[in-house]
Amino acid sequence: MGVILGVIFHFIGGFASGSFYMPYKKVKGWSWESFWIVGGLFSWLIVPPLAAYLTIPGFGTIISNASSSVLGATFVMGLLWGIGGLTYGLGVRYLGVSLGSSIILGLCSVFGAIIPSIYYYFNKTEGKDTISDLTGTAWGRWVLAGLFVCVIGIIICGKAGSMKDKDIGGQHIDASGSEFKIVKGLVVSIISGVLSACFSFGIEAGTSMGIVANDVWKAANPGEGEFLFRNNVIFVVILWGGLTTNLIWCLILNARNKSFGDYTNKQTPLLKNYILCALGGTTWFLQFFFYGMGESKLGNGPSSWILHMSFIILVANVWGLVLKEWKNVSKKTTRTIITGIFVIILSILIVGFGNSLKS
Repeated sequence: MGVILGVIFHFIGGFASGSFYMPYKKVKGWSWESFWIVGGLFSWLIVPPLAAYLTIPGFGTIISNASSSVLGATFVMGLLWGIGGLTYGLGVRYLGVSLGSSIILGLCSVFGAIIPSIYYYFNKTEGKDTISDLTGTAWGRWVLAGLFVCVIGIIICGKAGSMKDKDIGGQHIDASGSEFKIVKGLVVSIISGVLSACFSFGIEAGTSMGIVANDVWKAANPGEGEFLFRNNVIFVVILWGGLTTNLIWCLILNARNKSFGDYTNKQTPLLKNYILCALGGTTWFLQFFFYGMGESKLGNGPSSWILHMSFIILVANVWGLVLKEWKNVSKKTTRTIITGIFVIILSILIVGFGNSLKS
């Protein structure tokens, strides 16, 4: 039952992440950097401590009592992840929700799942899966197989993107009304895919804070299993780093593009824009809120990370179809992107099966 709940929680988190950009597409009259940072204030500064406050009594004390090395490593991973998050927004801007998310999160799933397992192979830590666990056990080999299948799905989606570029004749606007710049989009997507994996590393770096939250909860609730919300205290510190990176860059863009006036421009639907940004930012955070719940059921290893990334890719691609990002392309291109989506679904099933063997 725990495995089933874990998969469900990861799906909800994946749906939130795959959907968070939808409100931003409805913002009118604002530059990209303006709506991105307003939404980010909710994603990284307002909602995370609120979620921690509601779920973890004394979360501030846990953070203040953590060692400087733990806080520093967690914050730095957040800084690096912040660059990945920033370029994620640009990747979606230039490639669309479907293709941008597929490439970015495919790379993110690979690095986020494999690198920690290699790290723990050389730095043994109780309860952490190592690369030898993955290669030397039946469940681990199924998880690796699922990851391999996921990468195949990403490649297929990437192929569909290049086919789309040819179909629309190199135009900069696709049928959904979004920018489509294949070269620029691929560059920022690759950067984002590599650095976005640092969120997984940040969770690893801040594990000791999650353990404290878990132990306190278990002491107060004996016999009720693991604490669903233990990672919420870690998210607060990681997202401080993410906020720092994104705030600096967006303010630079505001100055360069002379878009500081967006925040008070009465010629735009100001209230609606702020509400949409708040909705987008809050929805974004919910992905990790539910990731933490899923992780508590499946374990903070490759299985959880791969499932989370795969569900996001799946949802983002479905949104891409709904938004008609693949309209006016050939039937062959449409079949290619649909094939990529189904391959990703298969990868999710394989990872879920592998994790069930571990249990």
